[in-house]
Amino acid sequence: MTHPIDMYSSAVRLLPDGRVQDTPRTFEADRPGWFVMAEHAETDADVHADHWEVHPEAEELVFCLRGALRIIICARDREDEYEVAVRGGSAVIVPRGHWHRIELDEPSDLMAFTVLDGTYLAEA
Repeated sequence: MTHPIDMYSSAVRLLPDGRVQDTPRTFEADRPGWFVMAEHAETDADVHADHWEVHPEAEELVFCLRGALRIIICARDREDEYEVAVRGGSAVIVPRGHWHRIELDEPSDLMAFTVLDGTYLAEA
């Protein structure tokens, strides 16, 4: 049966067989498919601005629904850092295997789409 899914408290997985499955907001890498979640962020703490994140198995699409933010991206060796400004209605593709983190310019709503296999966080 179809039901509404609160994307700010749950998430969905886009499965390889074409199904969409609602799932808890746990970052279990051993579950198949693309993980999709939304976040309402008031401060940098809401988007783990003090941590770098990397997804070795897939790119990540970060879609700013409302507000303004910056995605800081650097290569695999964490050298040559650069920023991409993203305003409401725009998205950025973070390349596979590139370290990244988000900083807010104003409160924002965003959605992220990625495969979690091998995802790793490290302090900035």
